Amino acid sequence: MSKHKAFKHFVSAALAAAMMLGTTTRVQADGGDFIAGAVIGGLLGAASQQPKKKTSTAPRTYSRPSLPSTQEGKEIQASLNYFGFNAGSVDGQLGKKTRDAVSAYQVYLGYPITGQLSPFEQELLISSYNRAQAGGYQTTQLVASNPEGTRGLLKMYRSEMASGGAGGATMAIVPGTTPGTTVVVNPVMPAPQAPAPAATLPSFAAATPEPTLPSFLGAGTQVSLASHCNTVSLLTNSNGGFVTEASMVDANQALNEQFCLARTYAISQGEDMISKVQGFTPDQIAAQCEGLAPPMAAQVAALSIKPRDAVLAETSTFVLNSGMSPAQLAGTAKICLSVGYRTDNMDVALASSLMLVAVGERAYGELLGHHLSQGVGVTQRPDLAQAWYEDTLTALATGVPAVFAPGQAERAGLLREASMSLNGGAPIAAPTAVVPASGTALPAFSITE
Repeated sequence: MSKHKAFKHFVSAALAAAMMLGTTTRVQADGGDFIAGAVIGGLLGAASQQPKKKTSTAPRTYSRPSLPSTQEGKEIQASLNYFGFNAGSVDGQLGKKTRDAVSAYQVYLGYPITGQLSPFEQELLISSYNRAQAGGYQTTQLVASNPEGTRGLLKMYRSEMASGGAGGATMAIVPGTTPGTTVVVNPVMPAPQAPAPAATLPSFAAATPEPTLPSFLGAGTQVSLASHCNTVSLLTNSNGGFVTEASMVDANQALNEQFCLARTYAISQGEDMISKVQGFTPDQIAAQCEGLAPPMAAQVAALSIKPRDAVLAETSTFVLNSGMSPAQLAGTAKICLSVGYRTDNMDVALASSLMLVAVGERAYGELLGHHLSQGVGVTQRPDLAQAWYEDTLTALATGVPAVFAPGQAERAGLLREASMSLNGGAPIAAPTAVVPASGTALPAFSITE
């Protein structure tokens, strides 16, 4: 199976699990939006069109407008009623009483109280109802043993979905992100298929050993970015603060400081998103993010040997074949970027950074420049790093919001000067101030976390 097909299975499984009951569309009901399977064309039951009688003194009566009944609306109401959220009669008309029941359901499960079902909330509600109905006597036993009764089944089924008990990938809506953003938190890769043994002719000659390329170096060790940043921090403290554009004499130290600063911001941003993912623990999310690296191994490897444009072209094709929207991919990548840096897994961090740049988040290209300039997770290639730095700086100059230390406008100039110097650009004049031998404080900017 090709890498693109494997990744397509990866994301298709994630999407299928969240949409098991079919595509839903948004419907307006009784003045409010509601997830349902039909489109309301208008209110029915208007006043009678009988001709007016001038001589009649009897009071006129009008029928009250009613909402159309839908089968999906009936499923929602029946499910809410089963779990003890009173939606009233099961007539398929999703009015105020049903919205109140939805709000109670959201309160119970800890979701934002909107009175409107998100696709994930509806999928959980109806699939739990169908599963409980099919369980028969086993469901009765589960309800009897659960201190929260029938409602407790919702939390139990949700936990099983979070742990992958249903055998597929699941998705979660992350509050606070772009509306409609779905983050894949349980990717499931298809099991690898063992290749069929090749037919061979009998041979009585001695086997010729396979030719191998000579190697006089070991397999190499993966650089620990956490350890690297600890060393950088010690140097920063001994120098009295961060390098600035005006005080820079060591471009490598300046880039290292900014690399570790960006790492800190990436971890913080992802952890904030993880805290808003409901139904999954951070450890469960971290375990699932490890599945992001294998299908993107070829693109990560290309970073060390191909120019930026070629790597991005391959990654963009890969992303287009994923079947996921840019918002979904960006949300997943930001969470997994945080996980990769926090767990010191550079393959996950690099795959996440590449995916973010490929979907248009150009400010993250700085990270790839840092990895290449310092040889962390990839071969050290400051010549290839320059293009990643340059594109990020160009994007920032044209108004793309900064994602790392956004309050430090002078940071872009420092990155530009340091990256050009490191790659053999124009020499940088030494600062006019004499630094005392005792190593007193250098100028430093204020870092706002």
